[in-house]
Amino acid sequence: MKYPLVTAALLACATPLGAHPHIFVDTGFEVILDAEGRLTHLRITWAYDEFYSLLVTEDRGLDPDYDGVLTEAEVASLNGFDMRWVEGFNGDTVLLNGGEEIALSSPQEVATTFSEGRIITSHLRAVEGDAPDANGLVIKPYDPTYYTAYEVTQKVTVQGDDACRARVKMPEMNADLRELQQDLSALDANTDPNDVGLPEIGEALANEVVITCDAL
Repeated sequence: MKYPLVTAALLACATPLGAHPHIFVDTGFEVILDAEGRLTHLRITWAYDEFYSLLVTEDRGLDPDYDGVLTEAEVASLNGFDMRWVEGFNGDTVLLNGGEEIALSSPQEVATTFSEGRIITSHLRAVEGDAPDANGLVIKPYDPTYYTAYEVTQKVTVQGDDACRARVKMPEMNADLRELQQDLSALDANTDPNDVGLPEIGEALANEVVITCDAL
């Protein structure tokens, strides 16, 4: 389908698309361990939804012939567009060891591709300080405000130790969370949930990647 037709269809559905969340990101992880089974790096993949990808490419004047294919130069111009982080931003990725957050570096080895109308980016983050034992670590991708919704649907792999594996744990939904979701979905795109007394629920809705390692 040509982009102008997609745009027209999306504009026709502008009201539901304006509700929270605004951006949907399919997320994946490569968990990188050292020879002692300690986590040293995370490689994070973000595959943006087609609508947001369309907004980004149109805003930058890419794909002027609307064939849904970007040239190598156009893809290269996108590289790093989502890596301009303000100071203190955690990259919407939290690494936990026994409930304590482990600091991660700024993004490295940034890469971008474009496939089937979607922008897909990846970046590497190093553990700052001593590398923790991987067993029991938890990775949570989320935006506290739920402006962006991250879902772990891309591949999750563990590299460096065959005794370790990762599983994805879905959030436990209850009636209060469902009600909050409905309240958020009723907001227009310009309304801040805090301004109408709604709490931040991104963490409560986050997927968890849990690392477990077999005992020797």
